[in-house]
Amino acid sequence: MRAVGFVPAIAAVFLAECLAGFLADAASPRLALAQNDYPSRPVSLIVPYAAGGVADVAMRLLGDKLSTRLGQQFVIENRPGAGGIVAAQTAASAPGDGYTLLMTGNNTAIAAALFQSLPYNVLTDFTSISTAAFFDLLIVTRAGSPLHSVNDVIAAARANPGKLNIGTINPGSTQNLAAELFTSTAEIKAAIVPFRTSPDMAGALLRGDIDVAFEFYAAVHGLLADNKIVALASAGPSRTAYLPQVPTVIESGLKDYEVTSWNGLSAPAATPARVITTLNQAIKEVMPSADIQTRSAEMGMAMRWSTPGEMSSRMKADISKWSAVIEKSGIAKRD
Repeated sequence: MRAVGFVPAIAAVFLAECLAGFLADAASPRLALAQNDYPSRPVSLIVPYAAGGVADVAMRLLGDKLSTRLGQQFVIENRPGAGGIVAAQTAASAPGDGYTLLMTGNNTAIAAALFQSLPYNVLTDFTSISTAAFFDLLIVTRAGSPLHSVNDVIAAARANPGKLNIGTINPGSTQNLAAELFTSTAEIKAAIVPFRTSPDMAGALLRGDIDVAFEFYAAVHGLLADNKIVALASAGPSRTAYLPQVPTVIESGLKDYEVTSWNGLSAPAATPARVITTLNQAIKEVMPSADIQTRSAEMGMAMRWSTPGEMSSRMKADISKWSAVIEKSGIAKRD
């Protein structure tokens, strides 16, 4: 009888030891990491622009590197339309599991400032991951223009209030609002003329229909290379790597003027913190790669990592900045 009772006792001890070992393993960082493995399938990165544009290229450069670094494909999903609202609404309604990401940035901040209401709130429906690309705005004029500097532009506008023509693309764009901010900061009166496309604006500049234009390098680099237009200044905080000879607007004497467009990656707000950390760390590791830095510089953008907090702070600051410009300029908010 003792032998019969001894077997269940051994079995009970064995099972207890196994259970204790399993619980210990489950609590170990190694098993916890395996249980929280991310990503385990392809990740969709929604871009609110058509394929081929400079912002799309930036996301593809980063997405390719993240695919290699994290072992799963980062698939670019282009969803242009309605100033980025379509893309943002799609991402906001996606599960917060890290498998749907959204390119956000300066244009997202402008939309938040420009529209009466949106089907999402960029500050509460999304969580920031990291910045990606930065684009400095240029103030350009045609070759042979009597305007050789920002000071010349300001002086010409003051000499003939309302006569100077500043070209931008469509109202509400970064370029358009940057021109509004310029006239306000410089305390000048000028006619801001919006065009449907960058080529339309470039043609008007070459014909002399407008005196200066506000545009990004990617849209005008061919005309700059052919010496058909001249860059008077860049609008970022420091000189650009691709046009180091061109002074900034700040260097030119307009101390409070700075415009840098940017983009980055966001995720639905419910996305776990561990996933955000994984993505942010991977971006930090791949961003210095020669492929990313060389290709981005050729297109007039600087690609830089940030912490989630830094990106969130930039988004909040830009919403406040562009809200003030829109209000002061009297631009009607859109429904």
